[in-house]
Amino acid sequence: MFKKAILKIESIIAWSQTKLTNKQFIFLSSVLVGISAAFAVIILKSFAHKVFSIATSVNGILKLSFINSVLPIVGILLTVFVVKKLLGGSIEKGTSQILYAVAKKASIIPRKQMYAQIVTSSLTVGLGGSAGLESPIVITGAAFGSNYAQRYKLSYKDRTLLIGCGVAAGVAAAFNAPIAGVLFAIEVLLVDVSISAFTPIMIAAATGALVSAITLDETVLLTFSEEQSFNYHNIPYYVLLGIFTGFIAVYYSRNFQRIEHFFTRLRFGPYKKALFGASILAVIIFVFPTLFGEGYESIRVLSEQDPGQLLENTLFSDFRNNTWVLIAFIGLTMMLKVFATGITLGSGGNGGNFAPSLFLGSYAGFFFSKTLNTIGLTHLPISNFTLVGMAGILSGLFHAPLTAIFLIAEITGGYDLMIPLMIVSSISFAISKRFERHSLDVKNLARKGHAFTNNKDTNILSTLETEKIIQTDYLTITLDQSLVKLVDLISHSNQVIFAVIDNEKRLLGIVHFNDIREIIFSDFKVKYTPVEEVMIPPIDIVYPTDNMEIVMEKFEKTKVNFLPVLKNGKYYGFISKASALEAYREKLRAMTIE
Repeated sequence: MFKKAILKIESIIAWSQTKLTNKQFIFLSSVLVGISAAFAVIILKSFAHKVFSIATSVNGILKLSFINSVLPIVGILLTVFVVKKLLGGSIEKGTSQILYAVAKKASIIPRKQMYAQIVTSSLTVGLGGSAGLESPIVITGAAFGSNYAQRYKLSYKDRTLLIGCGVAAGVAAAFNAPIAGVLFAIEVLLVDVSISAFTPIMIAAATGALVSAITLDETVLLTFSEEQSFNYHNIPYYVLLGIFTGFIAVYYSRNFQRIEHFFTRLRFGPYKKALFGASILAVIIFVFPTLFGEGYESIRVLSEQDPGQLLENTLFSDFRNNTWVLIAFIGLTMMLKVFATGITLGSGGNGGNFAPSLFLGSYAGFFFSKTLNTIGLTHLPISNFTLVGMAGILSGLFHAPLTAIFLIAEITGGYDLMIPLMIVSSISFAISKRFERHSLDVKNLARKGHAFTNNKDTNILSTLETEKIIQTDYLTITLDQSLVKLVDLISHSNQVIFAVIDNEKRLLGIVHFNDIREIIFSDFKVKYTPVEEVMIPPIDIVYPTDNMEIVMEKFEKTKVNFLPVLKNGKYYGFISKASALEAYREKLRAMTIE
């Protein structure tokens, strides 16, 4: 019955595609993708919240102090089991896979990502893994957009646009923040789009937020009631908070990568690695229980009047009313969050860094303001600094200041904090950008030339494959051949450049037609001038492993139109600047999202 209903809907959509213009069909598609992404959010958030509630209830009944430490071990082991037995043994984590799909896979995302992220991340995070659900939500939304576009045979640029719609709808539904959803899709994913492309993305984000608001229980969403007004006298302290969160973002980014690399190098089987990592996580959570799960509940507590609640049911509960113990607890939790999240994901769990960035930001804001207040230097509104700190870390980690500003503005239900949000986000972003050229998710891909950045030329060049632009059918000559042979080759081909090679195909030099133009009109010179006398050494060499950005830099540096290519130390062919530019222009036309 369900399958028949799906087929009926698909046939209606296919019929509408024949009746509507392409732009109209994209508008319709953005609504449908937005609805799909929103329901994915509802399923994922509700399932993870239900698992978390059951785990908390069991903990309340059994009264076992260590139960919160045991549950993440179970969650990560279950996640590894599901991945190994049901998902083909592997699953891509993090929003970087969307960037890779856009850059290198023609915006095609595997179908299994439409459900794999929901199942695995809800097990990991619902059972206490210290990660977030937003990255899986974003990937699921992107997968809906990509597979919808593939189903109805849409072009590359339309596939990419619908991926953006899925991403925007996912973020909008997860936080009931449509503006933040649009900005996240634009800042992080579709870094170079025309104004008209905003329309379907806005439609998808609005649809996702509306479906979520109607269907999803408010207690599942991260929302605040911001009560303290902005005081311009605190601007210097917001500037300091921006600097502080910028450096904390750099600290998180670098240490997260170190932990990832550590687990990647571990020569353990998947279950042994999961047990090893989850056991370390269990110890951390036993001492610092607020690192259990997403941590949104503790963020709410920090922004309210009695943050000492966080010390209840911990090893430090006897110091509940001790301000300095609370500050130390918050500071240590803040510094350990990267280890908890890194271990959760590195050992086999699934989740993302979006929620951890909000968790870390709230703790950083609270730590900063509470410390200054306790010392007696000033009297800062702690709840405001707690909220604004989230924007600082989010901006610094993801290099998305606009998303950070409007997300916090939307989830607080007002724009009273807009000025401090702008100050903290921009300063944090500037500091993070100074020390980390790429955002946390983009860093590894950009190093390999696989991801989009905010540089349009780099984006397009990253999609071009050097191997396909190299021309391997160029005629060559050897040192023992005379210029007579070379003249014969020139007269029977369109080549203007020739490689001089030895018997083992090693490149000895090159001969350009312009360099021998005067010689070829003299029979005497042609007969008695050796090839060695007219050949010149190559100014630079291209290798098939070079990405096209490197190739174009070599053309720019050498000011030549042809560069020889070596493969395994031997002559392989030439790459023409004209061919490279033509490939660039074709890709530019194909990628322009209008």
